[in-house]
Amino acid sequence: MSVGQVDQPQPESSGGDSQTQPNEPESRLTIIQAIQQVMAQSGHPMTIPQVYEAIVRNHLYQFKADDPAHIVRNEIRRHCIGLDFASASPRKVFKFTGDGRYSVLDSPVLDKGHGRARMPRTSRRTKDIDDFKQQYEQYIARFKSRVLDEIRNVGPRQFEHFCRNLLSAYGFLQVKVTRFTKDGGIDGHGRLKVGFDYFNVAFQCKRRTRGNVGRPEISQFRGDIQGQYALGYFFTTASFTPEAKDYSVRRGAVPITLINGPTIVEIMLEKGFGVDKEDLPIYSLALDLIFSD
Repeated sequence: MSVGQVDQPQPESSGGDSQTQPNEPESRLTIIQAIQQVMAQSGHPMTIPQVYEAIVRNHLYQFKADDPAHIVRNEIRRHCIGLDFASASPRKVFKFTGDGRYSVLDSPVLDKGHGRARMPRTSRRTKDIDDFKQQYEQYIARFKSRVLDEIRNVGPRQFEHFCRNLLSAYGFLQVKVTRFTKDGGIDGHGRLKVGFDYFNVAFQCKRRTRGNVGRPEISQFRGDIQGQYALGYFFTTASFTPEAKDYSVRRGAVPITLINGPTIVEIMLEKGFGVDKEDLPIYSLALDLIFSD
């Protein structure tokens, strides 16, 4: 391995008062600088647990990781002379002295045979995860649109039974669909348990591919259930006008819960209703575990 000496980085001056506040030194150290400091002060090779304990004891660095000792180990090995792997740094600061111990070099060296600089592992993984999340969000948006299109294509009676089953999946009891004709403006009814009480509920279904449900339809539904049911639910594959939303709750009248197309799909995903879910494993690189001494 070809190596050459590089200058020790000097801390940048911020101007003004150069006096350091009592609790500030550790906040200005990087993890590598903290490791260098404890090793230099020790004067003899140290194990990774000893380095980590010294950093914590002297408040040299504030960790933001679930396993901070592993972070110390990872950074020592990445900057250790003689170790070259995918995420290793070309700038070498430490050396392995045997028996699981490391010491700091008098001066950092640059591994000229290390090849081109690589993106740190954490950065590459973050980018991969971000790309994956973006693709996943796009997939979910397409999937929701597809589900809603399928529901809009069913017949009116099928949609009523769909809403009945959806309410049952959500925990409603004794949900039934009324006769297709002479239903009195009520497509179905059931019961909802809240605490120790049971409430009689009714629902109305409007399968639409265009046009939103307006206030007159909400008013008609409320009039049909007033005095018979405590709660009303209005389903549509479209949406509701602002006037309909404002009119859904009125003092002294039966409250009407409005459930539009996107909300229907959200309930389906939440309850696993009419959809299957696959659990995909997400892997994290941990090659340090196989490179251990």
